[in-house]
Amino acid sequence: QVQLAESGGGLVQSGGSLRLSCVVSGSIFRILEMAWYRQAPGKQRELVAAIGVGGSTNYADSVNGRFIISRDNAKNMVYLQMNNLKPEDTAVYYCNAKILALMTQFWGQGTQVTVSS
Repeated sequence: QVQLAESGGGLVQSGGSLRLSCVVSGSIFRILEMAWYRQAPGKQRELVAAIGVGGSTNYADSVNGRFIISRDNAKNMVYLQMNNLKPEDTAVYYCNAKILALMTQFWGQGTQVTVSS
């Protein structure tokens, strides 16, 4: 069983920065496709950023150039560095792990990010 736990959310002013962290339990981190999603009130959950097993990344257009996703396979960690935050970035951010070959995914419990104007 894979378990994910996010941390690092909080309240920040517009233009500020936060770094989210996600620790993944188990010994299969190296084969997991990792991603961050977010869900704002009244909106659907959306992909923010993803990082593959080999380190390739992709970003939502709305965060490209401001957010950076990274992973540390030695620590079973994935990070989301968020810079130049905007009020529209306010949401609950979820860590996601996928095992593509098994069509299986796992979710963390989420961490709240609030950006004040």
